Amino acid sequence: MVMGIFSKTCEYAIRSVFFIAHRTASGNRVGIKEIASGIDSPEHFLAKILQDLSRRGIVQSAKGPNGGFYIDERGLKRPLSEVVEAVDGNSIFTGCGLGLAYCSETNPCPLHNEFKAIRNQLKDLLEQTTIADFSESLNLGITKLRK
Repeated sequence: MVMGIFSKTCEYAIRSVFFIAHRTASGNRVGIKEIASGIDSPEHFLAKILQDLSRRGIVQSAKGPNGGFYIDERGLKRPLSEVVEAVDGNSIFTGCGLGLAYCSETNPCPLHNEFKAIRNQLKDLLEQTTIADFSESLNLGITKLRK
């Protein structure tokens, strides 16, 4: 079993955003069943995630016969860090690697300095990579979203 650095909810959120961006690049919209199938996610779980992302304006949704989810130009320019923060908050960028409440600059845990460097690299990566950057890899067929 492979463990990621993000919560399962956050993994589904990131994968769904990439999937939606890829599938709606030509102006179409994509339904929840197709997204769930495309990223191997339980549909009911994904619905809540997409509702949260929609509320924050990261993805857009439209009702009706031609409805579904899509990402507009403004959304494509958003950094991945916004998706992570929308779902998991900013603890991945500020928290202790061991999850210790007392850990700080003045009272560091044994991993503090090493983890801080890694945490900052991850933050930079997610702030500098936009949804569109990754979507381009999907369009070229380089990246896949199913496990």
